[in-house]
Amino acid sequence: MTQPAQRFPAPALDTLPDDIRTRLLAVQEKSGFVPNVFLTLAYRPDEFRAFFAYHDALMEKDGGLSKAEREMIVVATSAANQCQYCVIAHGAILRIRAKNPLIADQVAVNYRKADITPRQKAMLDFAMKVSADAQRISEDDFASLAPHGFSNDDIWDIAAISAFFALSNRLANFTGMRPNDEFYMMGRVPKT
Repeated sequence: MTQPAQRFPAPALDTLPDDIRTRLLAVQEKSGFVPNVFLTLAYRPDEFRAFFAYHDALMEKDGGLSKAEREMIVVATSAANQCQYCVIAHGAILRIRAKNPLIADQVAVNYRKADITPRQKAMLDFAMKVSADAQRISEDDFASLAPHGFSNDDIWDIAAISAFFALSNRLANFTGMRPNDEFYMMGRVPKT
């Protein structure tokens, strides 16, 4: 298993508060490893709880955006923010949720040329503007989403995911967080 960077050493599992240790063990049981983001953020337990509560509220709910589309937002904006960890980790999740081994690479490199729908392109255009140029959001941006059937809640979700992962990208970059090796092949080859 790839270990996180040691700028902020991950606490030993047996020293973590029960709720955090339980979450890490559940993730390990489901995926076969503990993603480095969990280990790195466990360094600050209160912030770990707040981070993952907001993450889960944005990424695990039902709504007008599919879970794959939510991951597309993460991959596209994380690529723009040059966050290796999030592009690789969420790229793996995107491949699995979209059931498409190519989509994450396409979205990360240039979503405008990816095999996505016009609706998804409009979604990513808006997410990228929130990520890089939010002060310039105008009614024109909302109007460009209207023909694609996005509700106000969908638009909020697009913006909130983009903004949240800007925070995540910066935390991953400053801590030197590395993607676990396991992420690279997830969703590319059938499970054995």
